[in-house]
Amino acid sequence: MPPFDTFFNPDEIAALTAPDFSPEQNLALLATKFAGSIVFSTSFGLEDQAITHLLHAAQLPVSVFTLDTGRLFPETYKVWSRTLEKYGMNIDVYAPDTTALESLLHKKGPLSFYESVENRKECCEIRKLEPLTRALKGYKLWITGIRAEQSPNRQHMEVLEWDERLGLFKFHPLFYWSQEKLVDFISQHNIPYNSLHDKGFVSIGCSPCTRAVREGEDFRAGRWWWEDNSGKECGLHQPSDNNNKNVNTVAAL
Repeated sequence: MPPFDTFFNPDEIAALTAPDFSPEQNLALLATKFAGSIVFSTSFGLEDQAITHLLHAAQLPVSVFTLDTGRLFPETYKVWSRTLEKYGMNIDVYAPDTTALESLLHKKGPLSFYESVENRKECCEIRKLEPLTRALKGYKLWITGIRAEQSPNRQHMEVLEWDERLGLFKFHPLFYWSQEKLVDFISQHNIPYNSLHDKGFVSIGCSPCTRAVREGEDFRAGRWWWEDNSGKECGLHQPSDNNNKNVNTVAAL
C-alpha cells in the first residue's frame, strides 16, 4: 500500500493536490518535509526550466540532476549551459553504463531503435532508465515537470503519486498548468529555454527520436513518431494504479 498516511496529513494532501495549488508554497513545504531526500530531474524543457526558476528564486534545498543519454540535441546542451550561467546551481549528471551501451551498439548498431518497439525500449532502458534508477537512489520524493495537458496518458496521472517500482513519491508541481500559462511564465521571468521550441518541437528528447510536431498533432506526437500513438512513454513516467486503489484523497485529472 502506498505510504501516504505515513508521510502526509490530510491538510497537506489537500494543499498538494488542489487544482489551484501554489507550486511555490508546495515546493517549499516538500523541501522542508523531505529535507535531504528530495530531488528534481530536468531535461531542460519548458516545464523543467520553470521549476528550476522556482527552486532558485526561493533558494530551496533540492538536489537537481539530468540524464545525458549521449544523443541530445546541440540546442539542449546550449540551454543547459545557459541555465548554469543564469542560476549558478549544481546539476548532477548521470550517463549510460559504458559496458551496457557498448554491448548494445556492438550487437545491434546505432539505430536499432527504429526496427521495433522492443529495440527502442531496450535503448531507453540503457540510456535513460538505468541511469535514472541510479540518480534517484536514496531519495524519497522526486519532482518532475509532468503536466496533464501533455498527453492523454498523462491526464490519468496524479499530482502526487507513489512509484512502486522506485519506492518513492513523485510530485508534479505544474500538473494543472496550461501551455499558455507556462509560456507566459517563461517569458515574464526571462527564463532560458531550448530554441527548438520555436521550431515546432514541443517534447524534446534524444535527437534521433524527436521531430517537430505538426499542427493538430498531440503534444508527444514528435517522440518516436514511427510508432503508433498509444501510450508513448520511455518508461520514466507511467500511471500507477496503486494511487487510486489506496488513496482516494489524492486528486487525479
